[in-house]
Amino acid sequence: MPFSDIHLQLHAIRATELHAEAATHLPQDRLLRLRLGWLLVELGLRLVQHPARTPRIRAV
Repeated sequence: MPFSDIHLQLHAIRATELHAEAATHLPQDRLLRLRLGWLLVELGLRLVQHPARTPRIRAV
């Protein structure tokens, strides 16, 4: 089928363009992802050290 061949070629061209664009933004994205990851780890450790207090229920 010639249609599917053209379709696949267009996808390959677009994928190449996206890979090239992603390569220019990769270091910034990795740094942001790394900072966010460590922030979540720090938050998790704080939550484990100081668990939420359960509310006291008074009988009426």
